[in-house]
Amino acid sequence: MSQPARIGAARQDAPSAVSFSEDARAAVEALLAPVDAELTHRYPGEPGSRQPVHTVYVPADAFGAGTVREWGARALTVFQEHAGTPARLAEALGVADDALLAEVHARVRAKLEREPVEDLRIDFEDGYGPRPDAEEDAAAVRVAGLVADAVADGTAPPYVGIRIKCMEAPVRARGIRTLELFLGTLLARGGLPDGLLLTLPKVTHAAQVTAMVRLLEDFERRAGLRPGRLGFEIQIETTQAILGPDGRATVALMIGAAEGRATGLHYGTFDYSAACGVAAAHQSMDHPVADHAKAVMQVAAAGTGVRLSDGSTNVIPTGGAEQVHAAWRLHHGLVRRSLARAYYQGWDMHPAHLPTRYAAVYAFYREGLPAACARLAAYVAKAGGDVLDEPATARALSGYVLRGLDCGAVDLAEVTALTGLDRAALDALAGR
Repeated sequence: MSQPARIGAARQDAPSAVSFSEDARAAVEALLAPVDAELTHRYPGEPGSRQPVHTVYVPADAFGAGTVREWGARALTVFQEHAGTPARLAEALGVADDALLAEVHARVRAKLEREPVEDLRIDFEDGYGPRPDAEEDAAAVRVAGLVADAVADGTAPPYVGIRIKCMEAPVRARGIRTLELFLGTLLARGGLPDGLLLTLPKVTHAAQVTAMVRLLEDFERRAGLRPGRLGFEIQIETTQAILGPDGRATVALMIGAAEGRATGLHYGTFDYSAACGVAAAHQSMDHPVADHAKAVMQVAAAGTGVRLSDGSTNVIPTGGAEQVHAAWRLHHGLVRRSLARAYYQGWDMHPAHLPTRYAAVYAFYREGLPAACARLAAYVAKAGGDVLDEPATARALSGYVLRGLDCGAVDLAEVTALTGLDRAALDALAGR
């Protein structure tokens, strides 16, 4: 046996004769107390609320009282025409026609009938464009009134809000005015809905995020709202939002500049790709420049409670069956790819995208449910199994199950039957 091994063995047998002093312990606590506070503030963890699986963007001038209902009806019509049976859906997507797909098909149909849109963003930016001030003023008030009516009668999606124009100098005042009118009208018409979401696009500098924070703080004070009531999403559409001139990851600075008000980071497929010089024919959610930007966003947002959303495809499922099926296969594959990369939300730009959004999402959660539930049950029972899971993995497993529950892919009764866990236990394991 070598000398180092004999020395190590002797050390294990002999108790230590030296202990740390109280002064050293106190010094460590004094050194790390502000670090503990900063980490707790910056990385609060996963918020305990539902995340929608998509965001539907509708230009403000095209939004009406029946928009959500019309999207659902149009989505259901194209679903019935081009994927009316599980076998037809399998053909359309190029996947196996099996028991899983039959379950997915039934759930997609029910979702389109019950809740076709989970998150609606009424667009005053690119989808709306420049208008005379009087026209946009009137549109902001009209849209807010329609949202208030939908919330009051129970027809509003779980999440709804607006995207304003950005904080760049040429359109800054216009965006602020629209935000002011929208929020003010909502307050006057019954208050701000629980699922209110605001989107700040084309952010190029952290100071623009701070500017949004100051505006919302001012509105809260003047309206008598609790501090922090209003949050917003940051749309990542510019290269400056990913990498600053000093080499730092600007998106991380933007999350800090939001002072706890950032609710999400939304990737803008086409603006960001164009900013990188990608040719129009190759601008896509799976382009390498998109993967790089989203990887930076993902690391910057990890642990902060700020959620991620992927972008969209501009290939629309319209026309004959062959064209619809080709567009569906593309969209379905892109959504599946995003889910596997932990981007659990994306944009949908057309009603015909809804069937493949839900088909991809539901298959993702249903196909992995038995294994995830078996691992959760073994973890809680400390029974071991094929995989030795740690608390971090248990959080991921329960988070996966909860996302499936939130969107309707799975039911609580089947989860409880497989795991013995109720919703509260799943929330606790997920750290919500």
